Amino acid sequence: MKYAISAATGNFGQIVIPELLKKINASDITAIVRNTDKAKKVLPAGINIEKADYTDKDALTKALKGIDKLLFISSVPGGAIPRETQHKNVVDAAKDAGVSYIAYTSFAKADDAKSALSSDHKATEKMIKESGMKYSFLRNAWYLENETSYLKAGANGQDALYAAGDGKIGFALEREYAIGAAKVMELDNAKKVYEFAGKPVSYAELGQAVKEVTGKDFEFKSVSDDEYRTGLIKSGFDEGTADVFVGMQNMMRDNELNVSSSDLPDVLGHELTPLTDAIKEILNR
Repeated sequence: MKYAISAATGNFGQIVIPELLKKINASDITAIVRNTDKAKKVLPAGINIEKADYTDKDALTKALKGIDKLLFISSVPGGAIPRETQHKNVVDAAKDAGVSYIAYTSFAKADDAKSALSSDHKATEKMIKESGMKYSFLRNAWYLENETSYLKAGANGQDALYAAGDGKIGFALEREYAIGAAKVMELDNAKKVYEFAGKPVSYAELGQAVKEVTGKDFEFKSVSDDEYRTGLIKSGFDEGTADVFVGMQNMMRDNELNVSSSDLPDVLGHELTPLTDAIKEILNR
């Protein structure tokens, strides 16, 4: 069985590959990367490295020849070429190369999600379903690391604004999502859909956990969209970026990331890192 990991030099891929190596021979693992020099520095020795970008379908097809299972790590939105186009290249290349199975890092509750951030993931899931390849959708809720600015603000005793109201978010550490992805890749009969998430908490509850960890006095203050946007702009964000962050807060307020599922601890084989311990882990990096 031959395995490939796309976008392998990112944080997620750098966690996945050493995890796969615990059970899979290095010669059976291929890292698909844009920068081979970086790959040789940050990825384990002995694995295969293939250069291919999501914008180049031909290079992807060549890199995926002989691969049985692909972990397709979604690209970052906002590039010069739309993410949906990039993802179509990956799916089409995998099909043309004869890949039999794709595990795709998707979005929480993608079937019902309404936010702009979910749209490319919904489209990609549809492409994969229509490709005829076997698949697993790894619907990741939210990395706790995405909230590092809030964690550091609290650790410094600084107040912070949020507009997510009482919405709850299934935070877990990125490494837990990545190890979960690796374990799904190793399964012979993986499920089609995994809703990966930690125990959902609100920003107010996150703030309380930061206070417990740091002993600092501060406030995570719930505000309106307009107040939140104004705060971002005053802190140096341009209007376009501020609008993106407001959209994310709206998504959280609408509970799109409020996922009640045991899929992630079930796959990992143990409970997730408690929130306070996860906060400590991030702040100590």
